[in-house]
Amino acid sequence: MKVRLGIGLGALRPEDDLDEVLATMEYRGVDSLWLSEVVTAPLLDPVVAMGYVVARTRSVKVGTGVMVLPGRHPVHVAKQLASLARLAPRRILPVFGLQAARVHERPLFPVAGKRAAVFEEALVVVRRLLTETRVTHHGEFFTLDDIGVGFLPGKPLDLWLGGAAEPALRRIGRLADGWLASFVTPDEAAEGIAIIKGAAAEAGRSIEDDHYGVSIPVAFGDVPEQLLAHARERRPERDPRPLVPVGWDAAAQLVKQFVDVGVTKFVLRPATPPESWRAWVGEFADHARPLQN
Repeated sequence: MKVRLGIGLGALRPEDDLDEVLATMEYRGVDSLWLSEVVTAPLLDPVVAMGYVVARTRSVKVGTGVMVLPGRHPVHVAKQLASLARLAPRRILPVFGLQAARVHERPLFPVAGKRAAVFEEALVVVRRLLTETRVTHHGEFFTLDDIGVGFLPGKPLDLWLGGAAEPALRRIGRLADGWLASFVTPDEAAEGIAIIKGAAAEAGRSIEDDHYGVSIPVAFGDVPEQLLAHARERRPERDPRPLVPVGWDAAAQLVKQFVDVGVTKFVLRPATPPESWRAWVGEFADHARPLQN
């Protein structure tokens, strides 16, 4: 199984040169760049930024980690992904989530109906539009009559999902191609993989063994309280501190623990905006990239 590590791009300071960061990533052989969706923070919009990244690089893959699907029309989402895949074949890595990670942003993605049901139907529609030239779909929330998005990816896109609750894990097994988790322990990841594989088997399908990933914030010095508060908001039942390694050695040790339970894809992101993104990419290449096989 291929172990791969990418970088999660957080906030850019006004003096940060994204072109320089991307050039450093490509020169140092970084596998991928991942873009979170946080509407009210100084983070780039993931879809807009994906287009920019693939235009400015030739080998870096780019993913969303994660992008909210319910609250967007699946035809528009499919069109965006098909367009990106046409511009950058085999470099587009979409990961979808049920709702915004920050509670105050959840009203920004309104849905008419139960969110989980809308999510599942939208995911089905997106997949069909990315694999069929014309789609007719009469569902509970979406109606399409002989609709296509104009062109299809040469290779079908893998659609990954986030989430850690059992309903989310079972949804991945039934409908998705992979899992990108966050704020989970290696033991919880192992349990999640088992649930996903069981749900996939019940649905008569399977997920590739190297399609399990985790996003890890890496701190240098004190773990920022804002990050801890965000983690507690998402998972109030557990102490988030063990999930935030401090320093590259601790991050490498945690990655190896995840690999031991079947996780092979990783997004490492700085817990606080680095003083220099270019320098952080260089440190990542020196300390994290050697963990790949």
